[in-house]
Amino acid sequence: MTKKTAIVSCYFQPNYGSMLQALATQMALDKLGIENETINIDGLRPRIRNAKILYFTKAALSSDILLSKAGMAAARVRRKLSRSSYTEMMRARLEAFSRFRKERFRLSDSFSSFRELAQACEEQYEAVLVGSDQLWLPANIAADYYTLSFVPDSVNTIAYATSFGQETLPRGSERAAMKFLPGIRHISVRERAGQKIVARLTGRRVPVVADPTILFTAQEWLAVQEEEPLFSGDYIFCYFLGSNPGHRAFARKLAEETGCRIVALTHVDEYVKSDEEYADETPWDIGPSGFLNLIRHAAWVLTDSYHCTAFSMSYRKRFFTFRRYSRDTRQSTNSRLDTLLAQCGLEDRLLTGEEEISPCLERMIDYQTVHARIDRLREYSWDYLRAALADEADTDLHGCVNRMKGKTNGDTDRKNPGCFT
Repeated sequence: MTKKTAIVSCYFQPNYGSMLQALATQMALDKLGIENETINIDGLRPRIRNAKILYFTKAALSSDILLSKAGMAAARVRRKLSRSSYTEMMRARLEAFSRFRKERFRLSDSFSSFRELAQACEEQYEAVLVGSDQLWLPANIAADYYTLSFVPDSVNTIAYATSFGQETLPRGSERAAMKFLPGIRHISVRERAGQKIVARLTGRRVPVVADPTILFTAQEWLAVQEEEPLFSGDYIFCYFLGSNPGHRAFARKLAEETGCRIVALTHVDEYVKSDEEYADETPWDIGPSGFLNLIRHAAWVLTDSYHCTAFSMSYRKRFFTFRRYSRDTRQSTNSRLDTLLAQCGLEDRLLTGEEEISPCLERMIDYQTVHARIDRLREYSWDYLRAALADEADTDLHGCVNRMKGKTNGDTDRKNPGCFT
């Protein structure tokens, strides 16, 4: 029996970026002709959830990221207890995610324990790949699933574009990372901050590669969305996960200046007061395919989301990205936006929300240059993924740069390999 490659991802999370990057990972292995399936987390979910709850209980709720997670937990409680229209609208959105998940993902059988999963890895899988998104956040490290610690040494292990989600780790998470990172044969990360963390904790110099969603062109993403626009006419698509009122105020000013109406996905992770009454259209029955459609047909895109930014660039949109976290704490997830925009030479698209509209409208995007950079990063990343899946020994930074150097005449940024000049 031919063994498959197993994918460990956040396919079940009702978050547009999480679900699309999980799908993109499956699409990538399909494109390479590698038989694969995503590990079904249903049987393991209680243990993983309890480990994360224990982590949050012990952690001091003083950081942006922990406060955000606590708010999400409170929002889930409110949804269960409330009979409001908000609850009904959220149910419609969750049903859209559920339909997309059932239609798009190939899942394994459910496993009742990590021991059973480890046995399945030995018998059924030739490789286990984890990625990407913020799967190595401290709470996820504590849950010990995305660490691949359950995989036997005889099975190839790969971390593709996996993200720590923040600049540095708490001391306890660092100790855990020092244990699980050496057990993963092939590691690549999505951000420069992650590259530094791995180097400091393990001495390994690992490459920065493209998020799985960036491996595919805008044309290829048409396969998972409707051709016709969900909304006609010129509109500004807003997708904010944070709660900053200034970002919504900027959207209103842009609407007044351009004459476009605002179409927004609101209350994405939790109820957000500043999401009320700033948008002209607030659709709810929107799954990941609809999310792509809304970006593709927008006149403008405003967001604080990594994946919305990535797809905006793919679809050559006029866009601005905002920092979700105002404080530069070590737990801030701003690093991923900094890396993405720097990779594409678009640092000037990052705003605070306090800017005047007119000067911002004058900032043009040279998409020919941007897409040339994306194409090189994409090629570099495909090369890495092929080598890692083939279990080639030389997938560290030195080997990746050498492979790419032959194709680009050395046109790489040697200070930040995986990011191109």
